[in-house]
Amino acid sequence: MRPFEVVSPFAPAGDQKKAVAALTAGINAGDQYQTLRGVTGSGKTFTMAKIIEAVQLPTLIVSHNKTLAAQLFREFKGFFPHNAVEYFVSYYDYYQPEAYVSSRDLYIEKDASVNDEIERLRLSATRSLMEREDVIIVATVSCIYGLATPEVYKKMTATFSRGETIDVDALIRRFIELQYERNDAVLERGRFRRRGDTLEIFPAYLEDAYRVDMDWDRVERIRRFNPVSGETLEELDRALIYPAKQFVMPAGMVLQALDYIRAELAERYAFLQKEGKTLEAERLKTRVEYDLEMLAEMGYCPGIENYSAPLAGRRQGEAPDTLIDYLPQKHLTFIDESHVTLPQLGAMYAGDRSRKKNLVDHGFRLPCALDNRPLRYDEFAGRLDMTVFVSATPGKAEIEQSKRVVEQIIRPTGLLDPEVEVRPSEGQMEDIYGEVRSRINKGERSLILTLTKKMAEDLTSYLSGLGLKVRYIHSEVETIARVEILTQLRQGAFDVLVGINLLREGIDLPEVSFIAILDADKVGFLRSLTSLIQIIGRAARNAAGKVIMYADRMSDAMRDAITETQRRRAIQTAYNQAHGITPATVKKAVADILTRHIIEEKEAAATSMEVLKKAYNALIPDQRKRLLAALEKEMLEHAKNLEFEQAAAIRDEIERIRSIGTPEGAKPSKSRR
Repeated sequence: MRPFEVVSPFAPAGDQKKAVAALTAGINAGDQYQTLRGVTGSGKTFTMAKIIEAVQLPTLIVSHNKTLAAQLFREFKGFFPHNAVEYFVSYYDYYQPEAYVSSRDLYIEKDASVNDEIERLRLSATRSLMEREDVIIVATVSCIYGLATPEVYKKMTATFSRGETIDVDALIRRFIELQYERNDAVLERGRFRRRGDTLEIFPAYLEDAYRVDMDWDRVERIRRFNPVSGETLEELDRALIYPAKQFVMPAGMVLQALDYIRAELAERYAFLQKEGKTLEAERLKTRVEYDLEMLAEMGYCPGIENYSAPLAGRRQGEAPDTLIDYLPQKHLTFIDESHVTLPQLGAMYAGDRSRKKNLVDHGFRLPCALDNRPLRYDEFAGRLDMTVFVSATPGKAEIEQSKRVVEQIIRPTGLLDPEVEVRPSEGQMEDIYGEVRSRINKGERSLILTLTKKMAEDLTSYLSGLGLKVRYIHSEVETIARVEILTQLRQGAFDVLVGINLLREGIDLPEVSFIAILDADKVGFLRSLTSLIQIIGRAARNAAGKVIMYADRMSDAMRDAITETQRRRAIQTAYNQAHGITPATVKKAVADILTRHIIEEKEAAATSMEVLKKAYNALIPDQRKRLLAALEKEMLEHAKNLEFEQAAAIRDEIERIRSIGTPEGAKPSKSRR
């Protein structure tokens, strides 16, 4: 095993060294649960990396959304350039699950758009776990959904070695069994082709392909090559090909499962008939018999995942195998932003079961479809080895489970938690106006948090009428527009941003020195202890950070948030005085507004898009065709780099340009996503 090695010009600073030592000691002692409670801006990701380096264990990092998972993936790729850092999230750009709305007798078919690059990264993750131990997987809740069993996946391979005598036709049949498609004209990922004595295959999890030169039935040469240029990259003695899909089964297992599916169909058909549900019974029979025919002939059918339990030989109610089962028994798990991620993990099972039970009850699926499901939280937790919860505001569940809670309060920058003050609601607008004006004079920015969208919009209009440059942001503002607004705030295009939930972990606005929280005493999620502490943390990047809560009473959440903030400030102040540190506002390029750096990428995308559009005339068919090809290449490049917002923006532009050349009334064809 190649050792985990952090490559960074920085050494642990502030509380990082203490946190690494304490949590490493707990892991080495076999403690099942620990918590890293790190304040905003304390470098929790770097601490996690140093812990991995110290314990030398394969690691799973679970995040609650794709954006933050992508950021973590990039950061860990930078920290561990010599190790396998993989990305495992849902591969759908768009996903509408199969559903039935009984009140309207409305059946909704499954509709999805698969992102090819994310699918490659998922396959790369399982392949790395098969071949090496120095693996770090950054995942979302997608990791609790079913895959093929690791034992079957490991057996479902094709191998060939230089000098070996093989049956080429048998090897081709094996490729097909591994879900590779034959295309002798075009070699694309997940496909293979044969040209005379040369066999080429493009593994679904790689960016390069393999070329096998044969002398009759003897393997003369194996090369890894660039599928675009054809350039040979490496001479090989042996090649191992893993499946093109993550749910694969040997033909023998598929045929064995058919009898079980037929028996379940007969039992369910009889039950529905007895219940007087003739329509549902006939509907189910028609669908399942078609699927059985497809499975028998092709080894695959649409919605094959709904038969995953009988295909895998699982008993009714038995949990599926997931990514976690591919990890070695001894491994480490970080639950990032655990106060959000844990509730999300716990909620997946019930929602999935409710939707599928409706399909089963109305004859759209067999009961075995209920076992194509995410893990329950107890099943998920039971499969983990040692776990570290990571959050600035860990919940009660994390604290109670943990053998130790390690605080990371001191920031490497020396910045303190902001001052917090409570002021009455009466006269709050005049007070806010004065606070904002004083920040504008210093070249600083302000955030104002409201409870409703209408309040955010009305307050924006009111402050604009007072001569302030102000914008609002809420869920109805599109993702790209939100990014642009945040960029403009940092650049000084306006001075005040009004919003409802500006907590989004990862938003980094060092220019913001003042935050006003309206209706701070209202009971609810947006004014809970966790939310208030997260809001306060938004002002912790500026040395002059201050938060004012406007309220008519002191709620328990307010009192606890203020007490916790004051406790942290006291510790941070004492540390700075002892070490002669003077806090300084974080200086970051505007391109770093989000931890994903999506501003820089979006600006690059917009620039390149404008350059392309100016180079072609979309009204001329030939030039429009070349422009579309160039834009599609640009879109796929962004998707490959996990820059999905940028890819989506270019996709929309492609649709607009295609409509230029579409006859009136016709629908433009969909672009690849």
